[in-house]
Amino acid sequence: MDLAVGSIVEGKVTGITKFGAFVALPEGKSGMVHISEVAASFVSDIKDFLQEGQQVKVKIINIDQAGRINLSIKKAQPQEPRQERAGGYNGARQPRFQQRSGAPRGRAPQAPKDPATMSFEDKLKAFMSDSESRQADVRHATDRKNGSRRRR
Repeated sequence: MDLAVGSIVEGKVTGITKFGAFVALPEGKSGMVHISEVAASFVSDIKDFLQEGQQVKVKIINIDQAGRINLSIKKAQPQEPRQERAGGYNGARQPRFQQRSGAPRGRAPQAPKDPATMSFEDKLKAFMSDSESRQADVRHATDRKNGSRRRR
């Protein structure tokens, strides 16, 4: 069995340090799983997730020029589909004054388009418009804090 980047293999944990765990691989080789690659959640103590002698499935994520093998346990596990939060981010953020008072004056409110169906140009145009609006809001608030006149 050839150890190649992207392959998933079975290994045995041989040592645990504060920054990761060493895993014995087939063909007498070994690699290291960094603490950030142990689980999808935050890991403060690696010993909460692994013990020496434990059999683990790992994915080879890198083999550097010195022959060191970097491994990942979390990437070897099947990915769960991401769930959107209720009332989550819809891709368009309104400035605060528009959130409180509704639609901007002089314009009719527009229904937000679905980002999945928008073309790149439409997304770019929406981003630029939103960005310019945010910058104008910041400039307006800064001018207000500093006063409208220059001080001597």
